[in-house]
Amino acid sequence: MGNYIHGYLTGEQDRLLEQAGMLAPLIYPWVDLAGRNKVLEVGSGVGAQTKVLLELYPEINLTCIELEASQIEKAQVNLQSYPSSQVRFIQQDAQNLALEEKYDGAFICWVLEHVSEPQLVIDSVFDHLSPRGIVYITEVFNSSFHYFPQCDGLAAYYNAFNELQKENGGNPDIGLQLGNLLKKSGFENIELKPGGLHLDQSQPDLLKQMVEYWKKLMKSAAEELILSGKIDQATVKAMEADLDQLAQHPEAVFFYQFIQAKAFKP
Repeated sequence: MGNYIHGYLTGEQDRLLEQAGMLAPLIYPWVDLAGRNKVLEVGSGVGAQTKVLLELYPEINLTCIELEASQIEKAQVNLQSYPSSQVRFIQQDAQNLALEEKYDGAFICWVLEHVSEPQLVIDSVFDHLSPRGIVYITEVFNSSFHYFPQCDGLAAYYNAFNELQKENGGNPDIGLQLGNLLKKSGFENIELKPGGLHLDQSQPDLLKQMVEYWKKLMKSAAEELILSGKIDQATVKAMEADLDQLAQHPEAVFFYQFIQAKAFKP
């Protein structure tokens, strides 16, 4: 596995919960797990996406795979209102799953970007799906990020952010590879769909909300970036100031795309 650039502190765990709620309207309209009884969630983290899945599909039974023990502990607290018979947590490396059961659905969201061998994850998911099992994946395409006006502090920070993710073994543009990864694993009927945001001052409240979220996302990696020597505290402050100014600029633009994929095991 790669190193998780955002870390595992309480602030980051809370950010993941906020992120799931904020981005759910963009992610889940394309996801359809109705009638899928046994679903495998890979990289379940603190249970943020798990909670959304359980709310959308109350009859679903989830097996949640997570490598980091502290994330599982937090997830168990966050999902304590659900019976253990409906939500099961297993600590394993998703690149080498060893599960006894087969599943009729799988869900992966914001995970492969942090993984050094994403093909192994997709292969493992394929091996643990039943015939005609479906997988849904949502992943980043960080190179798509565009904003106006030009923000030198934000640009420096964002470049360092993506460089560190690559050095940690991840891929900040892994969304572009989803179709190839699925095909190599043996999946069929592969569909790809871009999703994301195009905000400006015609939607000022949404723009401000997204800029505030983006600031938290960027700051979640600040400690790692400073320790790596890629930035200093002044760069963090410049990034924050640029985002604050962007939200207020009369010609502001905030554009970002992610990539979604779905495919079936034959």
